[in-house]
Amino acid sequence: MRIISGQARGRALVAPPGEKTRPTLDYVRESLFNIIRWDVMDARVLDLFAGTGALSLEAVSRGAKEAVLIDMDRDACAAITKNMASTKLGDRCRLIARDYRQALTQLEREGAAFDIVFIDPPYKMENTGEMCAELYDRGLLSEAFLIVVEHRRGLAPLVDERFDAFDQRSYRDTQITLIRRAGVMPEEGL
Repeated sequence: MRIISGQARGRALVAPPGEKTRPTLDYVRESLFNIIRWDVMDARVLDLFAGTGALSLEAVSRGAKEAVLIDMDRDACAAITKNMASTKLGDRCRLIARDYRQALTQLEREGAAFDIVFIDPPYKMENTGEMCAELYDRGLLSEAFLIVVEHRRGLAPLVDERFDAFDQRSYRDTQITLIRRAGVMPEEGL
């Protein structure tokens, strides 16, 4: 596993031991970033269930302004910390080692808003549509947000009328669903 492009291109990433974390495979990440490339530059990124931090670190390597990474697993947080150091992107990244709901409460109090949100929870958590709604309700999404949900094939997020799930890509047993504010047209190339 490595950073694919940008400032930290080629830097190796470590994963926590065991199978608690399911890192996004390099070829899936490369495909995803080819799709969302126009959204990344100067974006403020939120990475829920960050695992290794690969998605948000890739975004920062490619020009995102900053990233907040959230994970509560001790081994995942250790891997994220190592990956932020080895990629030399830690100055634009912040790790919050807490449950995602506690972290969202903290970010809401801080008045944070994000342009890109990665949601890649353990597959047993199937409430990704509720997570999207919570981000919206807490005011944590910018006006032209993009939410990227990685989920088990066939279990796309059930989102309400405020959202438009405008694209979905399949990679073996994994699917990625791209979501924007309803009524916002995706950039050219998506």
